Amino acid sequence: MRNTKTPVLLTLFLLCAFAAPSYGQVPERVFNWLPGNQEDVRLDPANYHAGQNYHAGGDGGNMQVDIKSQLPVTIFLVHSEAWNAALQHPESLNGLQQMCTREHVVEARYTCFVPPVEMTLIIRDERYTPESPDRAVFSGLGAVLDPNNRAERAVGAGIAGIGAVMAGREAAKRQFKAPNDVHIQYFRWLCVDNCIQPRFQWTWQVKEKYQLTSFLKVYGGFTPDHDSTQVSIKIKSPVPMVVAMLPSDIANQLHAKPEMFEAALEKNPCQQRGVQSLEFQCTFNLGDGPQSLIVAPEANGNVPHKKAEIEMQFVKCIENCQLLETKAVQR
Repeated sequence: MRNTKTPVLLTLFLLCAFAAPSYGQVPERVFNWLPGNQEDVRLDPANYHAGQNYHAGGDGGNMQVDIKSQLPVTIFLVHSEAWNAALQHPESLNGLQQMCTREHVVEARYTCFVPPVEMTLIIRDERYTPESPDRAVFSGLGAVLDPNNRAERAVGAGIAGIGAVMAGREAAKRQFKAPNDVHIQYFRWLCVDNCIQPRFQWTWQVKEKYQLTSFLKVYGGFTPDHDSTQVSIKIKSPVPMVVAMLPSDIANQLHAKPEMFEAALEKNPCQQRGVQSLEFQCTFNLGDGPQSLIVAPEANGNVPHKKAEIEMQFVKCIENCQLLETKAVQR
């Protein structure tokens, strides 16, 4: 068992879904980059191609693609909203705010950390048309050579850019002046090992206001179902209290043998003495067996006619729990 105090972090933690952390019993998931969909694009000089849209959650995430081009291209990410607006007003292309720009690419693995906003991958042919040497001039969109594969092109988190879809529809009848063929291999960040995991959830065991008395209050019925089972206990009382988790066979004897009380607490790490308002956590293993929560006023005399609030939650396996049982058998 282990006793730790985290008064603020746990409050934030409980607001989130409990997402299968490692408890030392089941190996953690292993992730890696795996090839996803791919596409072949044809560009004329100064053409643009809008590739995949990326929707990174949380604080953002990484993306990765392999690019192989016959002639040099520039690769970057832009805000999808800004790109779609620029398609309507090509003169604004020169003012697009680019991220992770790489120039003169012929063959490369392109990576970028994507912020938590929708971003579009853009590939631009670096050649200039004789009529328009200014690199800011928009000379059109490239074409996806196999537009029938368009529906499968999104890699985990995104869809095709609007402009590229329009270009794909015209690919079959378009005549290119000086084609530059570009192959794009998208990658997905996927689980490759130990992908099925137990799922855990905080479960209420005790939540009540009870009338204070000088007698010991015992709440039983908690048994850890995996090693490193977390328990959270919260107390709010008008008088100093003793709060502890004890093995149920010992806790059940304390009413009949109150003289055992101090000895039972002496070597027990999951306890707090003389507390009135506190939230603390303890950890239990399978081998600890059934546990009971005990609470009582530190002083037996002059207990006020008031109520104390007591709460207890524990982490319980709710899905794929057979993996825990299998691991326990293998010990």
